[in-house]
Amino acid sequence: MDELRVQQTSLPVSHQPSRHPGVTWRAIFIGILLIPPNAYWIAQMERARLTAFPTVFSLFFNAVFILLLLYLSNTVLRRFLPRFALYQSELLVIYSMLCISTAVSGIDFIQTLMPMFTYSFWMASPANKWDEILNPYMPKWLTVQEPAAVRGFYEGGTSLYEPHIWTAWIGPVAMWTGFIMLLLLVLICMNVVLRRRWLDAEHLACPLISLPIQILVAAIEIWNSLAFYYPVMPVVPILEENLARNIKARPWNAVRWVPRSFIPFLIGLGYLMPSDFLFSCWFFYLFWKAELVFSAAFGLDQIKDFPFANLQGLGAYLLFAIYATWLGRGYFRRLLTLMIKAPSQLYDEQEPLPYRMAGLGIVLGLVGLIWFSTAMGLSLPTSIAIFFIYVVLALAINRMRAQFGTPVHDLHFSGPDVVLISVFGSRSFAPVELVGIAILSWFNSVYRSHPMPHQLEAFKMQERTGGSYNGIVLALMLAGLLGTIAIFWSFLHIYYHLGAQAQGGR
Repeated sequence: MDELRVQQTSLPVSHQPSRHPGVTWRAIFIGILLIPPNAYWIAQMERARLTAFPTVFSLFFNAVFILLLLYLSNTVLRRFLPRFALYQSELLVIYSMLCISTAVSGIDFIQTLMPMFTYSFWMASPANKWDEILNPYMPKWLTVQEPAAVRGFYEGGTSLYEPHIWTAWIGPVAMWTGFIMLLLLVLICMNVVLRRRWLDAEHLACPLISLPIQILVAAIEIWNSLAFYYPVMPVVPILEENLARNIKARPWNAVRWVPRSFIPFLIGLGYLMPSDFLFSCWFFYLFWKAELVFSAAFGLDQIKDFPFANLQGLGAYLLFAIYATWLGRGYFRRLLTLMIKAPSQLYDEQEPLPYRMAGLGIVLGLVGLIWFSTAMGLSLPTSIAIFFIYVVLALAINRMRAQFGTPVHDLHFSGPDVVLISVFGSRSFAPVELVGIAILSWFNSVYRSHPMPHQLEAFKMQERTGGSYNGIVLALMLAGLLGTIAIFWSFLHIYYHLGAQAQGGR
């Protein structure tokens, strides 16, 4: 049966109007209350104290921990005040809001953007001549150039709330917040379009949602975290060891780093993944190490970056995106036809957004993002190339998470800032374009805390728990907005107090 023409009465049970709404105002309100402390917690962990890095993995342990606390509190409410207890789908809406706010707070998202506001102005010197060759191309409306504000940011010992400081930040922060909201809009509208094909027709399981739904506790990780602060407690030996540390002779020493580690939650996630995917991880890791050894044996390691592992990874992701799109080519073609010619036949009443509205959101969002980048000085073709690469990689990451539950999606040095320069050479771009490409690498180069999979997993969790999709887009977009504001405030509050230069302000 054509999945686009399924009548509402013949939808699967999970898509019939549920007995209770998944998104309620009380769930949204609780999510709003939790987002600021969650952002501050992330800022303290990942930058101020450098003790843990939840946003480098697909499953954010901070969000799971908060969900566990909510679950325990809700159990008490269900026992003594059942009328105030939350439905499971409401708990998962709160969890999804925390995931989106964590994603934008991630080490590969706003944490990478923060130094770009000020770094080139603080580090400019007569030796590097950045004031002559770099800073004239830094857009004033997206950076902070006021000397006192820059000095306080890096040296600390001052307050964010002094008028000359917060007024220097409010304009650039507002502009980047608007940019982030456009980005999230494009991603969530793409997920609305993909949801029926991937989750209903292909039955992709989104394996990572099993943990939030079941609420499992990683006892070893908790014990070792306590032992870090209380050395009297013995540590369970799960630390990383380099198995190649004693390999000194060429060409075998080209394997470089071969870690052996015991990470309980990753081992647990492995049980949720298909065995052929796990085999591929092992096989291609060893294949990559063999490439390094053979390259050294034949002298090819003298070629810079050979055997180009990062670009090989990028190619694999691109092929995966093409594969996923090709599988659904008929669905996407029919959907586009109906959106243009026969919207009355879309039957999208139970979807998170009407399909025509989602399509309009994708188009307008991309137009807004491209306009933003051209306003920075990038040419139209360069801007289109940057966001084309981003969208294709987002599709690949989203598909891998939905199909396999990948625990990490790390694409270091594989974004447009590397690809465009490698393919076309730096002389193909004007200086202002080189600066713009570098600035836009903050969200488009590593992707470990990518928000798109969390949006699709939010849809899947509502389906699994019988919740309604009504309002889920509003909840997730609101979480993105509040998470962005909260993490900007958290970092600025911490850095102006402690000093970014002393607190991981790389």
